[in-house]
Amino acid sequence: MPTFDVVNEISMQEVDNAINITKKALENRYDFKGSETEITLNRTEKKITVLTSDDMKLRAIEDALAGNLIKRKISPKALEWPEPEQASKGALRCIIKIRDGIETEQAKKIVKIIKESKLKVQARIQDEQVRVEGKKIDDLQAVIALLKEANLDVPLQYVNMRS
Repeated sequence: MPTFDVVNEISMQEVDNAINITKKALENRYDFKGSETEITLNRTEKKITVLTSDDMKLRAIEDALAGNLIKRKISPKALEWPEPEQASKGALRCIIKIRDGIETEQAKKIVKIIKESKLKVQARIQDEQVRVEGKKIDDLQAVIALLKEANLDVPLQYVNMRS
């Protein structure tokens, strides 16, 4: 029976590359000259820490980082930007969570969307992914198209297509 998996896999190496490119680009910008701006990646906790002097610089970092992630084929939806918090010397700190895998709540939402479509497929949650099975590959391709149109908070990839 044909199957495929709906996943959210983020390459930490590509995220690291995007952060390094962003750092180099910010070093050359006039509005960042002399400012104390740091961007660090914690691979184990899957978090990016941004420390900068004001809100304008934080927004510029957000835009530059999103652009570099897109160039590396990673959706900016993979980053969860919280409200910045105050740090020492009047600086702002923002700890960005990298979403890797599909959380249970999002997986339930994906299964619900698939079931409401009335396609002849079965969807079930397995760890941090959703497995979709059907008798026809055309039905599976219709599910992929349906999920691409759905406005979900996480970037999705479709892997392990088997017939």
